[in-house]
Amino acid sequence: MEWTEQRIEMLRRLWGQGQTASQIAAALGGVTRNAVIGKAHRLGLTGRPSPIKRDAVGGDAPKRRPAARRIAMASQPKPMMPVQRTNVTASQPEAAPPPPAPQERTRSYPARAQGVGGKACSWPVGDPKQPGFHFCGEPAETGRPYCSQHCHMAYQRKSEAA
Repeated sequence: MEWTEQRIEMLRRLWGQGQTASQIAAALGGVTRNAVIGKAHRLGLTGRPSPIKRDAVGGDAPKRRPAARRIAMASQPKPMMPVQRTNVTASQPEAAPPPPAPQERTRSYPARAQGVGGKACSWPVGDPKQPGFHFCGEPAETGRPYCSQHCHMAYQRKSEAA
């Protein structure tokens, strides 16, 4: 497709009337919306207001929430819907009893022993999902999170690891 003087004039006229790039492309025929936008840009045609609807006062439409707030809201637990019973017999009441209130899961861990400088070994012992899980609690080495035994396991020289 070639941009003739007639097509350029039609583009200028339709653009000035506020037609969308898609509408102009359809009217011109044989040209894409992006080609219309590119030609309008190269011709230096004035920009137009955004097609996004404005409010009655004339300002911009309400802005989206900041991403941090959207993420925080998405991470909040949503209430669960009660399970509907479909297998009701004549001896059972028709309405299902309300679901039990959600309970906070709390886990108590044994107190950690305090080592030199108030630090205790934080090497996990056991499975965190099982009862009896705890941290080592022995006095930690200075500047390290673990006791000497667990430091030996956690920090190995390259020659020992190979």
